[in-house]
Amino acid sequence: MTPMKWFYGYLKKYRFKMLFGLSQTTLIALLAIVNPYISGMIVDDVIGKGNHALLPKLIACILAVTVVRGLLRYFSQVIYEVCSQGVLYTMRDTVYRKLLKEDFSFYNKNRTGDLMSRQTGDMDAIRHFVAYIIYTIYENSLMFIFAIIMMFTVNVKLAFTMILVLPFTAFATYQQSKMVKPAFFRIRQQFSSLNTFVQENISGNRVVKAFAKEDYEIEKFNKENDAYMKSEMEASNIWKKYVPVFEFLSSILNVLLMLYGGYLVIQKKMTMGDLVTISGYLWMLTNPLRMAGWWVNDVQRFSTSVEKIYNTYSAEPDVKEPEKAAELKHLLGDVEFRNVSYQADDEDIIRNISFQVKKGQTVGIIGSTGSGKSTIMNLLCRFYDVTEGSVLVDGVDVRNMDLYTLRSNIGMAMQDVFLFSDTIEGNIAYGKPDCPFDSVRAAAIMADANHFIKGMPEGYDTIVGERGVGLSGGQKQRISLARALLKDPSILILDDTTSAVDMETETYIQDQLGRIEKDCTIFIIAYRISSIKDSDLILVLDNGRIIEQGTHDELVARNGYYATVFKHQYGDLEQINE
Repeated sequence: MTPMKWFYGYLKKYRFKMLFGLSQTTLIALLAIVNPYISGMIVDDVIGKGNHALLPKLIACILAVTVVRGLLRYFSQVIYEVCSQGVLYTMRDTVYRKLLKEDFSFYNKNRTGDLMSRQTGDMDAIRHFVAYIIYTIYENSLMFIFAIIMMFTVNVKLAFTMILVLPFTAFATYQQSKMVKPAFFRIRQQFSSLNTFVQENISGNRVVKAFAKEDYEIEKFNKENDAYMKSEMEASNIWKKYVPVFEFLSSILNVLLMLYGGYLVIQKKMTMGDLVTISGYLWMLTNPLRMAGWWVNDVQRFSTSVEKIYNTYSAEPDVKEPEKAAELKHLLGDVEFRNVSYQADDEDIIRNISFQVKKGQTVGIIGSTGSGKSTIMNLLCRFYDVTEGSVLVDGVDVRNMDLYTLRSNIGMAMQDVFLFSDTIEGNIAYGKPDCPFDSVRAAAIMADANHFIKGMPEGYDTIVGERGVGLSGGQKQRISLARALLKDPSILILDDTTSAVDMETETYIQDQLGRIEKDCTIFIIAYRISSIKDSDLILVLDNGRIIEQGTHDELVARNGYYATVFKHQYGDLEQINE
């Protein structure tokens, strides 16, 4: 499917309304030929022949035509606006739904600012095309044709003189359209880049201030701003080159009319009324000629926007729903990794990972930064698909499971805590928005968040800032943990969830997790031995491989990597054992 066919698929729903609006526009264009004709009659019949009784009727006719055109204009523009907003609403909704279905790889490759530009500036260019450009080009094209026809009915020689400029106009329009499309593509690219830069700096303004890098960021912004201005100026240079051509060609018509038309009147080959009539039709020729360059720009802007939106929309996720998903509703929580490897950009992230966990067990995962700990959990949630091997939940490959079923049975407190600009209650209840408040509070108590939430001015109704601004790292982690616990999942994943809390709070949270009924399988990713030492199984990762696995006591006894980390965190093993 081409981008234009994709766009017309949305416009097709409103084709009857658009056709009705265009029929009204056709009447508007037809009525435009009446008043110049009447003006000629006034000059010849009323003024020239003295038929004054005809004047009131002609004036009444002019007024009636003006009123009817005004009413038709109003109702047709309402129709176009309704159609444009409908197309925009449906298209934006469809693209947003598709964005929600994209996987992590898509968002790793596409910048937030670019995606925002697709949903804002590019969408507005499409709305402008449907609401204004379609009917404007159609109406002016009709008036151009009608004006030429009426000129031929008045005086053939003068009409032929008027259309001499048309080949030059067509050639200039063609040349401009070839040059302006790549210029608009560069504009949209630079706009997206500028939008991305601003979005990142607004989100990271605390880091900028913390390092006193305002001047550095201003300099970078100026470069982006200059690049955007340069692309706009390059497009303006195209307009600067061709718009005067269109103005000149349209002005030539006035000169031809005055010179040759005046000559015909002097030679008695045409009446003064005929000259006034043709002069009235002249604007119907000159206006399209003057505006042709601008309409080409708008059409190319629309075309570029459709292509960019469609390219975003048509990107297929690597992680797709299975054609025939296994019929599962509630998962038990048995997990098995069977010879799992995962590559990204030709780089091995994890290699030959194998382990098995029964429901109700707690698994601790520890390892150096970049060892693949979070990747294992991302594969379990099927945020990515394995390169080799298989991930099984309850004996079923996750690639054969319905994604909604799989993920709705998994509660996850991510390493990068994200809180929405909502109340604390709304953030905790995000996974179960219809749950009673008592459940929210119970989850907050388990996450040791209830006491600091109650201490806030509005308690659970406190609005947190964007991404949790206004809360400490430990507070955000505990709200994130409460959000995962409230889901009552079959599998609970805690990715470095207690790194920002004190040891006392961590101990409390560990005790609360120990009270969870043993039908929940828990994965704990941590750097602290204290967070995982009571786990039923501990996996030690290094460079994408499991180098050790077992219980705490077994791993300490082996005196390997785990024992070394334990010694660094707790001191001499012999002293501890004593």
